[in-house]
Amino acid sequence: MRQSQLYSPTLREVPADAEAKSHQLLLRAGFIRQNVSGVYSFLPLGKKVLRKIETIVREEMDFIGSQEVLMPALQPSEVWEESGRWYTYGPELMRLNDRHDRTFALGATHEELITSLLRDEVKSYKKLPMVLYQIQTKFRDEKRPRFGLLRGREFIMKDAYSFDVDQEGLDRNYDNIFHAYKNVFTRCGLDFRAVLADSGAMGGRDTHEFMVLSEIGEDTIAYSDRSEFAANIEMAPVKVIYAKKDSELREKEIIMTENKRSIKDVAEFLDIPEQECIKSLLWIVDEQPVLVLTRGDHQINDIKLKNALEASIVKLATEEQTNEILNSEIGFIGPVNVPDGIKVIADEAVRSVVNGVCGANEQDKHFVNVNPDRDFKVDFYDDLRFIKEGDPSPDGNGTIVFAKGIEVGHVFKLGTRYSESMNAEILDKNGKSTPIVMGSYGIGVSRTLAAVVEQMHDENGILWPTQLSPFDLHLICVNPKNDSQSALGEKLYEELKSNRFDVLYDDRKERAGVKFTDADLIGIPIQIIVGKRAEEGIIEMKNRKTGHKDEVHVSELLASIAQHQAESR
Repeated sequence: MRQSQLYSPTLREVPADAEAKSHQLLLRAGFIRQNVSGVYSFLPLGKKVLRKIETIVREEMDFIGSQEVLMPALQPSEVWEESGRWYTYGPELMRLNDRHDRTFALGATHEELITSLLRDEVKSYKKLPMVLYQIQTKFRDEKRPRFGLLRGREFIMKDAYSFDVDQEGLDRNYDNIFHAYKNVFTRCGLDFRAVLADSGAMGGRDTHEFMVLSEIGEDTIAYSDRSEFAANIEMAPVKVIYAKKDSELREKEIIMTENKRSIKDVAEFLDIPEQECIKSLLWIVDEQPVLVLTRGDHQINDIKLKNALEASIVKLATEEQTNEILNSEIGFIGPVNVPDGIKVIADEAVRSVVNGVCGANEQDKHFVNVNPDRDFKVDFYDDLRFIKEGDPSPDGNGTIVFAKGIEVGHVFKLGTRYSESMNAEILDKNGKSTPIVMGSYGIGVSRTLAAVVEQMHDENGILWPTQLSPFDLHLICVNPKNDSQSALGEKLYEELKSNRFDVLYDDRKERAGVKFTDADLIGIPIQIIVGKRAEEGIIEMKNRKTGHKDEVHVSELLASIAQHQAESR
């Protein structure tokens, strides 16, 4: 491709509203353009990279026996009503009416539609197992689109769905797709972790997120410094043996703690460590009050709380609710003398508190020398807190460290969540009607592109890995007005094309500085520079990532390219 003809408008200045590096660089290098907030057009360079990511995805999905389909983005509301998600998905689902006032949704995901397709066509266990996937545009009405392609209203996604007779079949498909995803992100050159996650609005159980490590990430990953254990911080189990001090139990007493509402304030006032305090928070769990206790230096994990109570909705009680139910203000509530009918549950660490401090359910007062079981009753203990850096890894190997991550893939075991609600059943080998067992699997294709740029850039621009680069080679004629340079540039361009290289040829009548700046910004791994020694048949080869340059005779060009490509992988 001649760069003089390429539609790739580059920018010298960083766009004011672009916070993420990937957003800045993809705009500046002419890969994308914003149409409205959260909606982008992919220009030719961006489309070429997208196609390469899609090719990797297709190769890995096809390798495990998946079949590609293409479903409509416009989905009738009836299928969403069948699953129940029309009412529960939330405002992110884009809804619209046609001229006949029929209601539709723009596809945020396709569980409902694919279930309706299989329900109408697959009636026997002999047709299963089956995995169908598509690469398609999705729509979600994000409240606050940000970070360019990392959080938009319209994005490109690969979604797949597995259909099985039983749980054993689902487990096999899940494992196959899990490993296919690992291959996809490895081939894209990403530093990522597959982490335990919560299924959220998708429903089902057993789920992993694929997280690309990046400071711009909106999720926190807890992972072992010695093993492959990794989990979303919301799902990481805590496996700590808490040592209980061998101290004499002192008599409980009440003290004045005027305006000392936080654990930090109380601990400083009493000159004790925060772990000697008991933090008490009132939660509303499926419309019922529950008092939840943690050690003062720990934080309650609402996902674990929800799972421990097998609840649908958990919310922290408001100040008004707390006053009404416990007759006390937030900051002074505690587990002693809790009104009848209020369940009290505690994190495992609370068991180890000896002569602790807690709220007295009275304004400006706390109890000291409080001990679990002696001074208050706990209905049950469970792992209810967020894991912390420095905690032992749950797999027993190493300690936990934190990192920020960008979610680029997610795999779910849906089970019969959708097939039961939508009556998608088959006849098993005994002739008995049974719901299809399903899995759902997604890769953010456009988000993966942005994640690559987040990890692979320097102060001058993008550093594309060879397998994703929009072109194999960037051929630069420094001065097209020089006959020797122009003639050699044209000759090499035709020769490289004849050898099946995808070449971007900078034949523009621009200053050399502009060309080199644009080349580094675009980030093609190998630059071939035709300059002042063109008459001698000498050209320059530059490795974009390392900046290393070699002078090469044109007769050795192909061998030098092979060497540079090997070094760039």
